[in-house]
Amino acid sequence: MILGLAMGFKCILLATALLAISVAALTEKARYDYYRLYRTKIETMEHLEVLQAVEQLGEGYSFWSEPVHLDSEVDLVVPPHKFAEFGELVERYGLSVELSVSNLQELFENEISRKTREAFGWNAYYTLEEIYAWMDGLVQQYPDVLTPIVGGHSHEGREIRGVKVSYKEGNPGVFMEATIHAREWISGATLTWILNELLSSGDEKVRHIAENYDWYFFPITNPDGYVYTHTTNRQWRKTRKPHSILCVGADPNRNWGYNFMQGGASNVPCSDTYAGPSAFSEDETRTLSEYFTSVQPKISTYLSFHAYSQLLLLPYGHTTEPMDNYDEMMEVGTKAITKLKERYGTEYKIGNIAEAIYIASGGSIDWIKGVYKTPIVFCYELRDTGRFGFVLPPDQIIPNSEETLDSLIVILEEGESRGLHKL
Repeated sequence: MILGLAMGFKCILLATALLAISVAALTEKARYDYYRLYRTKIETMEHLEVLQAVEQLGEGYSFWSEPVHLDSEVDLVVPPHKFAEFGELVERYGLSVELSVSNLQELFENEISRKTREAFGWNAYYTLEEIYAWMDGLVQQYPDVLTPIVGGHSHEGREIRGVKVSYKEGNPGVFMEATIHAREWISGATLTWILNELLSSGDEKVRHIAENYDWYFFPITNPDGYVYTHTTNRQWRKTRKPHSILCVGADPNRNWGYNFMQGGASNVPCSDTYAGPSAFSEDETRTLSEYFTSVQPKISTYLSFHAYSQLLLLPYGHTTEPMDNYDEMMEVGTKAITKLKERYGTEYKIGNIAEAIYIASGGSIDWIKGVYKTPIVFCYELRDTGRFGFVLPPDQIIPNSEETLDSLIVILEEGESRGLHKL
């Protein structure tokens, strides 16, 4: 009997070990060996229709920028098993393509390489846990200035954590939101760098904006998706809430409740731009919007950070009709991107979402402006214009952040001179 029990116990251990191995195999991180990234021009309606058909097809193809209108360029990832098929499409329809990256996996691996014992800095990208731990350390280091805040929670139960920077009572507020699209790592890295500068810089202009505004920093507003990009699939964009048997996640920047599903969003659950079954269906957008509502009377400026394309965008995404203070914000934004260019020569373009890129409804800045008429609302599409796309090399984090802060200072200074920060 004892022998039988022992054998049974060994069988249980073996089954458990095999199950662990099989689960580990099923959750293995996606690899993109020899996947290619192409820049493709849309010169005719036929080109547009072909690329939209490819987008609907899926089967390993992945668009980093969407095929939505003529006279534009899109970035398309092509898997090895589709090289021949894509080559036939290029030849048959006369597509103009340029190979940007020949092996996407190498780009991903170069992006995350860093020394294991180095302190938190801006020559590498970090996990959610590392970013949250760094913010906890800052709160301990600056207890009189920093307050930990929670902007909401995710479907998988993670907090949307941030910090509030406040040097004195009565300051107008600046709300900073990043990484709502999980794969846009540079956006969160930029926010952490700017936060560090507000605390440590001796520059007169930086000290002015640091001490005369209250800052609400949320570097990672899609924590489930961000974790997934580190553990499983670097190209993941959406949330992680299941919406069908096979399709997980909605696009959290198509899910806000202002002109929801009024163009530029998909009702197909597997699509990268799936808006969700209803406005605020995602825990992340619903709870973050509730937090913003709670502090909204104090906020004069809302800045959202995305990648990539080097654009400074204004609301709205559902229409090219100008918002209430469009002309004034175009003047402010133009001065800001002019200043941004001074440091490294980086050129940005400006316009509302629908005119500068394409129709895209249900975004965060549309809800902020449309519902609350917040005076200053911009969205940054950070570096670059497609050479590296979502995989901006770590050695560009600091230059990108420096020029962004240069422009942000101008936005706030212009707001002061125009009386836009009065609450």
